[in-house]
Amino acid sequence: MTSKVFVALRVAVDPSRAFDAFTREIARWWQPDPLFRITPQGDGELRFEPGVGGRLVTCLADGETFEIGRISVWEPGKRLVFAWRQASFSPEQCTEVEVLFEPAGEETRVSIEHRAWDTLPQRHLARHGFPEHITLQRAAGWWRASLVMLRERLSAKGPMPPNANVRGHR
Repeated sequence: MTSKVFVALRVAVDPSRAFDAFTREIARWWQPDPLFRITPQGDGELRFEPGVGGRLVTCLADGETFEIGRISVWEPGKRLVFAWRQASFSPEQCTEVEVLFEPAGEETRVSIEHRAWDTLPQRHLARHGFPEHITLQRAAGWWRASLVMLRERLSAKGPMPPNANVRGHR
């Protein structure tokens, strides 16, 4: 069985709006974590290219673009699956993220399963020397912080400016 983290929360919008905010507005709610930096330069500004085969990329301040992973499932309002690689991963190392958007009364339950952490050796830079259960706890906290920010974005009473400083919130 693959090692994975699972986090979920409810947002006060329908599944289509939640999916849209997750994919089109990721740069506005994403919460970088110093333990899981996507590149040595940081996380940059994340962006999805819609559809199966599209990419999740980050655009760095120096203009460089880094491909985090390819999208394997794109079902608006329902499900999203994509590969996840940090710059420190070797070509054969990859984890996978599955996001579900499930109706829950007037809300949507957004759940994230980030799996295949066992594809990274214990001494891998992304694990920071932690035992597996600590690595998974830290990764779950990282996703939880981002989902909380997504929820806050969706419950804001108006559009959040694209350059809003939301990175330091926990």
